[in-house]
Amino acid sequence: MTQNASSAVTRMLQTHPQIGQSPFDMNALTECIEACFECAQVCTSCADACLGETEHAGHLTHCIRLNLDCADICTTTGRVLVRQTQPDMGVIRAQLQACLAACKACGDECQQHAEKMDMKHCAVCAESCRRCEQACQKMLGGLSA
Repeated sequence: MTQNASSAVTRMLQTHPQIGQSPFDMNALTECIEACFECAQVCTSCADACLGETEHAGHLTHCIRLNLDCADICTTTGRVLVRQTQPDMGVIRAQLQACLAACKACGDECQQHAEKMDMKHCAVCAESCRRCEQACQKMLGGLSA
């Protein structure tokens, strides 16, 4: 995300009337929301780039599927996290765990294509998945049991 978009997420969270009651660390929350939305965009673009790999497209079906699943899950996670009114911690925890799993699977698959087939778009995607995975793990670590 751009710096202005990043600032907008922070500013929006800061203006929420319930922010004083939020159970989340605001820095970790903002980082996770931004990582989720970035990863969703990157995964969508990677899926499209994989489709453009005309000589390899048939071998990339699993990667494309993981890209699109990861994009959907990251988008949903960002949307769930940005809502601050009466969060259900069980739902938040489950969504973060789903995002972690999707980012790990997609990142692992893309990393293989980046290394074995020199697909630069997959390298970028793997990096974004790793950042999102780490941000979700940080959020999970900060949640009370």
